[in-house]
Amino acid sequence: MTNPRNYSKRLNGKLNSAGKIIKSYRIKNHISRQTLSDKLMIMGIDISAQSIYDLETGNRGILDYELCAIAKCLGVSSNDLLKDFEKYLDQNLYE
Repeated sequence: MTNPRNYSKRLNGKLNSAGKIIKSYRIKNHISRQTLSDKLMIMGIDISAQSIYDLETGNRGILDYELCAIAKCLGVSSNDLLKDFEKYLDQNLYE
């Protein structure tokens, strides 16, 4: 079995694996960072547009409830945002 922490090497120093997918869904849905931030604020999740940028670039980690709220705002599931990490686990967890 490989060390699951090796995934952090594949992140190239990034603090999350979902940021680039969040960005792709946000752009696909024509939602600005500010609009996403506003939607999250309405849900009671305080994430600024700058913090969304930091999430998308991997310079900020993401909490579970933030991930769920972002997924809801983007009209996708949390699993959709974690698909890269899930693929990694499927390929490497039981080697």
